[in-house]
Amino acid sequence: MNNPRHIKDLLYEQVARIGKAASSPKRLELIELLCQGEKSVEVLARETAISVKLTSAHLRELRAAQLVETEKQGKYVIYRIANRAVAEFWVAIHSLAEDRLVELRLVIEQMASHPKELAPKDRDSLVKLARRGDVVVLDVRPADEFLAAHLPFARSIPLDELKRRLSELPRDKTVVAYCRGPYCLMARDAVALLRKKGYEALRLPEGVAEWGMTPVR
Repeated sequence: MNNPRHIKDLLYEQVARIGKAASSPKRLELIELLCQGEKSVEVLARETAISVKLTSAHLRELRAAQLVETEKQGKYVIYRIANRAVAEFWVAIHSLAEDRLVELRLVIEQMASHPKELAPKDRDSLVKLARRGDVVVLDVRPADEFLAAHLPFARSIPLDELKRRLSELPRDKTVVAYCRGPYCLMARDAVALLRKKGYEALRLPEGVAEWGMTPVR
């Protein structure tokens, strides 16, 4: 251990474990999902559209790198991110990719249902507007994710309930919909539905991870 080169190699080897764990697209998606709140393997498998067996294998890799933790609740194994730093890692890595990869920016632009969106720099303004009641911040994620963490002054109407609960939204206010972050399509679909029904609606590309909200355990 007194050999400086040996020490440096060991240090980089350990740090590389994080990069190795995050090298799979599905494992990144699992991290994003767990940033919304704790979930069972079965729920994660359904959300990522892969088998429970493969989901479990990916989660083992994330756990080996100390990125996620587990807890047994009855017959279910529940997973959660290890700490806030994991969410910050996810935000940092996708932000870096968006900054450096033209291909990724093009895909994100194609995802937008309308070019008019609130940018991250409008965060403080959005909170002020929501506090005054001048806009409605709408969380269209599943209700359990809203309970785990949500943006300031947000109200919860999951996407699959939105059509039948439109009467709960004032027609004289702009609705700002958000979901799990920039790669989630629920807010885009919500905005499309709201505009079709005559509402002034915008999509907020950010989610709780980008806003630094920590899920309640």
